[in-house]
Amino acid sequence: MTLPADISAVDDDVEVATPDVAKLEQGGIPEQAEWKPGRSEYAVMGTLAVISLMVALDATILVSVLPTLAIDFGGTTTDAFWAGTSYLLSCAVCQPFIAALSDIFGRKEMLIVSVLFFTIGTILCAPVAKNFAVFFAGRSVQGIGGGGIITMGQVIFADIVPLRQRPKYFSIVLGAWALGSVLGPLIGGLFVEHAHWSWCFYLNLPFCAFGLVLVPIFVKLTTEKTSLVSKLARVDWVGGFLFIGSLTGFLVGISWAGVQFPWNSAQVIAPLTVGALGVVASIFWEVYYAKEPFLRGSLFYSWSAIAAYACALFQGLILFCALYYVPFYFTAVRFSSPTTAGLNIFPVTCFLLPGSILISLLTSRFGKFRWAVWSGWILAAVSCGFFRFFDQHTKTVVWAVILAIFGIGHGMLLTSINVGIQAISHVEDAGRAAAMYAFMRTLGMSIGVAIGGTVFQNLMGAELRVLGLPEAISHNSEAFVATMLAMDPTDPVRIGVLQAYVKGFQGVYWTITGAAVVAFVISLTIKRHSLDKILASKFVLRGSKIIAVNGQQLRPVAISTGIDAVPPNRQLPGLLKDSPGSTLGVPPGSDSESISSDSKSKQQEEGSTEMVPNEKPLASDSQQPTDSALKSTPKAKPRIALAVAVAVAYYVEPGGRQVPIDILSDDNADVPELEPSQPAVYKETLGNETASIHDSLSSENDEPELLTARESLSAQSIPESLPEIITPAPLFERAELELLSKTAEQESSTGSS
Repeated sequence: MTLPADISAVDDDVEVATPDVAKLEQGGIPEQAEWKPGRSEYAVMGTLAVISLMVALDATILVSVLPTLAIDFGGTTTDAFWAGTSYLLSCAVCQPFIAALSDIFGRKEMLIVSVLFFTIGTILCAPVAKNFAVFFAGRSVQGIGGGGIITMGQVIFADIVPLRQRPKYFSIVLGAWALGSVLGPLIGGLFVEHAHWSWCFYLNLPFCAFGLVLVPIFVKLTTEKTSLVSKLARVDWVGGFLFIGSLTGFLVGISWAGVQFPWNSAQVIAPLTVGALGVVASIFWEVYYAKEPFLRGSLFYSWSAIAAYACALFQGLILFCALYYVPFYFTAVRFSSPTTAGLNIFPVTCFLLPGSILISLLTSRFGKFRWAVWSGWILAAVSCGFFRFFDQHTKTVVWAVILAIFGIGHGMLLTSINVGIQAISHVEDAGRAAAMYAFMRTLGMSIGVAIGGTVFQNLMGAELRVLGLPEAISHNSEAFVATMLAMDPTDPVRIGVLQAYVKGFQGVYWTITGAAVVAFVISLTIKRHSLDKILASKFVLRGSKIIAVNGQQLRPVAISTGIDAVPPNRQLPGLLKDSPGSTLGVPPGSDSESISSDSKSKQQEEGSTEMVPNEKPLASDSQQPTDSALKSTPKAKPRIALAVAVAVAYYVEPGGRQVPIDILSDDNADVPELEPSQPAVYKETLGNETASIHDSLSSENDEPELLTARESLSAQSIPESLPEIITPAPLFERAELELLSKTAEQESSTGSS
C-alpha cells in the first residue's frame, strides 16, 4: 500500500514543535520532551481555570459571612458551621464516583453536568433559601457540582498533557484555585459590610454561565458512541451508592462529635461505626464483585502510592483548617472587620501562588518532585507551630511573616504532591490517580474543618469552665463576637472570654502542627519515580497540536490503557527502517535480518503481495516535500498521519518487553527500554475528521484504537519521503485486508471520477 504525499491537512493555526531527542532521559519519548500546547489545549486550560476559580471562591467565601448568616436565619454558630461543612462533605464523597462516570459517559459530558449541579445549588442558596434547611440543601448540591469540577479538571489534564509538562501547565488551573481560596474571605467580608451575604452566591452566576457555554465549545474530548442503556449498565451503582452513603455518615459523625453531641453519645458513635463498616463493605464489593469498579485497587499498589495519597489528605486538612480559623481569629481576638480579616490573610495568597508556579516549573525542568514535598512539609509544620503565638498582642509583622511561610509551604505541596501521585501511578491509571488525589485532598478539607470546629469548641468551653464563665458561649462563639464588641474593654468577662477564644485557636493550631509533622514523616517513605511517562488516555482532544517528524506535520498522541487492554494477537507492532544495516527499532541482541525475513514469509503466508523493501534508506531532508508542495496536492487526506503513528509504534517482544523507536535521530545508539506497563500503541488526532471517525466506531469490542487504524490506513500510500514500515506480525487479518482492498478500489474509482 502507498500513501499520498500530502499530510499537511491539519490545523494551520497550531504551533509546530520539533522534539529534541538529545534531551530525552532514559525511558523518555519524543512527545514528552518538547511538548507544547496548541490553541485547543490552551482553550481547555483557560476554561478549567475560570470554573476552578469559581469553585475555590465558593468554598471559602462564607468564612467571613458565618456570623451574619447565623443572625439572618436565626440559627446558632453550629448551624452556620454546617454551611461550610455540608458543601465540603458532598464535594468530597462524590468525586471518585464522578471520575468513574466520566470514563463511561465522557469527560465533557460529566463536566457540563457538574457545572449544572453547581448552578442549581447556587440558585437554591441565594434567591430561594429563607432558612437553614433550604440553604444546606443548596450547599450540598453545590458541593456535588464543585467536586465534579475539581475532579474533571484533574482528569482532563491527565488526558491531554504529558506528565513531565503537566506541572508547568496545570499551574494555570492551580493558581486560579489558590487565588480563589484565599480571596474568598476578603470578597465575602466586602459583601457583608457593603451589600448582603447573598451576593456571595450571585457572584457565581456569571462563572456558571461561562462554564455552561464554553465547556461544550472548548472541551472537545472524544467520547465513545454507545447507547445510553449500555452505558448505564456499566455503572457500578451498588458500589457507588454504598460508598457515598457510608462516607457521608462517617463524616457527619465526625462533624457532630464534640460540637452538637458528646463523643460518647449514640448520635456520634452510630454514624461513625455504620459509616466505617459501610466504607469497608464498599471496598470489599469493589475488589471482589464489581464488574467495572469505580475504586481501583491498582491506585494503591505500593507504599509510596499510599503515602502520597495520605499526604494529599493531610495537605487539604491543614490548609482549609487554617483558612477557616485564621480569619476567625482576626475577627474574634483582634476584632477586625470581615473585610480586614480577609485582607490579613493576603500574605498566604501572595506567596502560595508564586511558590506553586515556581515549583511547577522546577518540577517540569528537572523531573524530580520529592524534594519539593519534603521542603513544603517542613515549612508547613514550622509555620503552623508559630501559629500558637497568635493572640491579642501579636504584632502585624510577626503574623504576616508566619502566614507568608505558610503560603510558600502549601504552594510547594499543592504542585509536588499532585505530580508525585501521578508519577507513582501506572500509566493507564493516570486519570483515576488524578481524580483520587482531588478526592483525598477534598476529604482532608472536610475533615479539617470538622476537626477544627470540634477542637476549638471543646478547648474554649474547657477554658470558660476554668474561668467560671458560661460554657454555652463556646456553642455560639461566632455570634458572641458582636456581644464582646459592645462590652467595655476592661470588663473582666470580656477579658476572660477573649482568653478562652485564644485557647481554642491555639488548640486548633497545635492540631494542624501535629498533622504536618506526621505528614512529613510519611512523605519520607515515598520512593523516587520518573516523570517521563507517555499519555495513555482513550479520550483525545480534537484539534490537538501537531509535532514535526522528519519535516512532516503529524499529531501522534499516545493512547491505549496498557498492554493488557489489547489482546496479545491484536497488538500493532511496527519497526521503523533506517539506512541499510541499521538496527534502529530492533531490540538489543535481535537479528534484524531474521526479523525482516520472518516478516516477509509471514506476509506471504497471509496472502499479502505488497512488501516494503528492506534495503531502501530514509529520504534526506532535502528530499522532503515543501509546505507549498504538500498543500498543492488536491486529494489531501488528514487521515494519513495515522500511518506514521503506526510507524512510531513500539516493537513488542513475546515476553512483553517494549523498545521505543527513535524516528527523529539517524544515529544507531541503543534505545532505552520502557516499563512493561507502558502502552504499545499510538494514535493521531487530526481535527474533526479523525475525531468523527473515532466517534463513529463501535466500542463493544473495546478496541476503538485498532478499528481507527484499520479505517484510516485504507486506500492510502506511503510516499518516498516517509520512513518505511516492516510489520513483524500481521497487522490485520485476511478478512480485514480484503475489506481494505475493496474500500481502496471504491475510493480510487470515486476519486478518478
